[in-house]
Amino acid sequence: MDNLTVHHLVPRQNTKRKKQAPGPTANICSACHRQIHALFDNKVLAVELNTLEKLMNDPQMQKFLAWVRKQNPDKRIAVHR
Repeated sequence: MDNLTVHHLVPRQNTKRKKQAPGPTANICSACHRQIHALFDNKVLAVELNTLEKLMNDPQMQKFLAWVRKQNPDKRIAVHR
């Protein structure tokens, strides 16, 4: 899973509206990035899951991470809610 994407830990929607600079980012694989946005809305991401540690400790993400680690890294991973 070499294809990393930039995930804004505080969604850009929240920082743009308040005319703030974009917050911190994390480089994550595209499957994890898509799964995060499939599971959580921007409000939850901005308030509750705004660090990489909080995201990785979320039970839904832990389950996905355990599963995705077993997948072929060359295959595009489908995400589900």
